[in-house]
Amino acid sequence: MLTINVGVLLAVIVLLRLRRRTEARSRNDERLTVIIVLALGIVIAPTPLGQGIGDFLGQPASGVTDSSR
Repeated sequence: MLTINVGVLLAVIVLLRLRRRTEARSRNDERLTVIIVLALGIVIAPTPLGQGIGDFLGQPASGVTDSSR
């Protein structure tokens, strides 16, 4: 039996959609891409990888916030 990781499947779909030329996209096509990317973010967020990415991206943000005080 073949199992498919939903996060990997969404990542592949996003990569395939982003490879297309920008001029060939309609507004609905762009909206669908945004929805798929948001779904990928929701799937990745609760995983350890997602937590690590969030921590990594949060460090520069907190550094900028601390420097402005």
